[in-house]
Amino acid sequence: MKLLRIGAPGEEVPAVQDEDGRTFALSTVTDDIDGAFLAGGGVTRVRRALAEGWLPAIEPGGRRIGAPIARPGKVVCIGLNYRDHAEETGAPVPERPVVFMKDPSTVVGPDDGVLIPRGSVKTDWEVELAVVIGRTARYLTDPAGAAECIAGYAISNDVSEREFQLEYSGQWDLGKSCETFNPLGPWLVTPDEVGDPQALGLRLDVNGVRRQDGNTKNMVFEVAFLIHYLSRYMVLNPGDVINTGTPAGVALGLVDTPYLRAGDTVELSIDRLGAQRQILSNA
Repeated sequence: MKLLRIGAPGEEVPAVQDEDGRTFALSTVTDDIDGAFLAGGGVTRVRRALAEGWLPAIEPGGRRIGAPIARPGKVVCIGLNYRDHAEETGAPVPERPVVFMKDPSTVVGPDDGVLIPRGSVKTDWEVELAVVIGRTARYLTDPAGAAECIAGYAISNDVSEREFQLEYSGQWDLGKSCETFNPLGPWLVTPDEVGDPQALGLRLDVNGVRRQDGNTKNMVFEVAFLIHYLSRYMVLNPGDVINTGTPAGVALGLVDTPYLRAGDTVELSIDRLGAQRQILSNA
């Protein structure tokens, strides 16, 4: 099952796409797809409504697709979570997850434009598997309990400004929290449709040139472990998003590869999670 939100920014309406690719409105089930919806058993209600066949069909047509989760409480990010990415940046493979936060207001739709910040010379791309929390995770005893806390998965572009991130401060947040720096979606895909989250191919092209081509099997720390680990240090609430890291191929690690400029097009996809496309412009 694929949950999505359709409409102009701030006016999105919830919808669901079934296994046959048909789209149905969810306005009779919920006002939005957010933390309250997930915490209140919303996914189960939608699944039941689909099975009963009374949801009204809609035709998305050329309408904008928003981020599949509204108003994330927090966006937690994992850095250097692929060995090849750590190696290309000259960083050691971490022994414990590298954790940082990203301003939730950076979350935009999968095909929305990305703004290059004023003064930026090193705006970079990062295709990532995003995990959306569906049930409170607090002091989980082991990774096995993580599965029950996952509402679904989505594509994330963890856009980063490397000069802001690495040269202006000892913290990464400055280069991670610029506006529009987290396109998310197009769908929130439930775990039953995704299968093994450690067997997903990730790809990213810039202006038609393949830059990233990885697989989640190469994560240093797997999804279940990350949820377990994070729950020991913070409460993960329904609607929270975890960006789980990026494989090799970012501009930071490539020789003679330009960073993003106005007019560039970034296209990214993950197996079973759909695709995104963004055009860059100046803020």
